[in-house]
Amino acid sequence: MHELSIAMQIVEIVEEEARKHDSAQVSAVHLEIGTLSGVEPDALKFAMEEAVRHSMAAKADIFYHFIEAVAVCEECCHEFKTQDYFKVCPYCNSINTGFLKGKELKIKSIDIQTN
Repeated sequence: MHELSIAMQIVEIVEEEARKHDSAQVSAVHLEIGTLSGVEPDALKFAMEEAVRHSMAAKADIFYHFIEAVAVCEECCHEFKTQDYFKVCPYCNSINTGFLKGKELKIKSIDIQTN
């Protein structure tokens, strides 16, 4: 379950940012997770509950923003939603496609309570 190591890394980053701002408490954390990021949403939510337990973010609200995967065709330039890594353009059937979004896994914002 790599979600636990991801959750622990998120908490480490959040605490580091809080310390930079001379704060001892985080009130909210907003995460962006792409549908093709390789992260299992329920497992990450469970892991985050454990990871924040004795941290500065113990009382923080954790918000999960899921980003639907979108690809673009290099041949016809159409954009399309996808749920697969191996994507064929639904407009021209080209396999020459790439992702625009949907593989993200990042901290969008941290709400820190300042003293």
